[in-house]
Amino acid sequence: MKRREFITLLGGAVVAARPVAARAQQPERMRSIGVLVGAQRPDDPESQANFAAFLQGLQHLGWDESRNVQIDYRWGLGNADNVRKYAMELATIAPDVILASGTSTITPLLQVTRTLPIVFVNVADPVGAGFVDSLSRPGGNTTGFLQFEYGLSGKWLELLKESAPSVTRAAVLRDPSITAGIGQFAIIQSLASSVGVEVSPVNVRDAGEIERAVAAFARAGNGGLIATTSALTLLHRDLIIALAARHRLPAVFNRRSYVVSGGLLSYGADLVDQYRRAAAYVDRILKGEKPADLPVQAPTKYELVINLKTAKALGIILPPSLLARADEVIE
Repeated sequence: MKRREFITLLGGAVVAARPVAARAQQPERMRSIGVLVGAQRPDDPESQANFAAFLQGLQHLGWDESRNVQIDYRWGLGNADNVRKYAMELATIAPDVILASGTSTITPLLQVTRTLPIVFVNVADPVGAGFVDSLSRPGGNTTGFLQFEYGLSGKWLELLKESAPSVTRAAVLRDPSITAGIGQFAIIQSLASSVGVEVSPVNVRDAGEIERAVAAFARAGNGGLIATTSALTLLHRDLIIALAARHRLPAVFNRRSYVVSGGLLSYGADLVDQYRRAAAYVDRILKGEKPADLPVQAPTKYELVINLKTAKALGIILPPSLLARADEVIE
């Protein structure tokens, strides 16, 4: 082969190879995740722990914000108008998948999209609320992780009586506008006579209503509080804890953040674990699976948290058997 022909052939091979090399060097396709949070605040330590677990779960599965995924956060801060507005914004942006935190986020999202995939966490009674057809076969564009099963509500009453045996009356703080608020109170009420406690509901629509109802309840003595799960209960967390301390009412809550803030004790799902598991569902959807085919999952880890300092302030001596079962004791 002549030198000129060889150089021409070599040059052609280099030109032909360039598109292949260029394609190999192109960055990965950027995917997008929208996040809508109902009541939690971005500066809340619980929120930070939850989303750190979610991001760690994504990274373990190969998703990196600096490389192949973009995450847009929207924080409703317990305001229904904010949640509706941000649901509309996310539907307009149309991310590949939405992570929805809290029961209050799902209805607004489903009102603006029935096609964008939604993975929820920290949601109570998705079947009763109409978010999914069934736990095993969600059937629509949403699936995710239950905050708890209704039977857990009865455990709160049992823990209240165990921690403070003198309690014969319990005010149950609940949101009556959601199915979970009705369902949780129904379970607690069904068990009340068996533990010798009379229960009465307290609505949590606004701070003034809560303050008046708890003050009136506390006047009769031998009382305690149970705070059921809802966005409104979480929104008024600090007020409820302060009222329990002011009126010297032992109180049981559904999540650790209440006890860290001064509540007596809590029993509920390990939310950090739930957010970590949610990353796996987001990963599967980004890789082509559909929410309709991913069953709603119940919690696999529960935690009992006790604030010993609060117990002492209330003059309560907690049974050693209860302390021994605690996953965490705050002193």
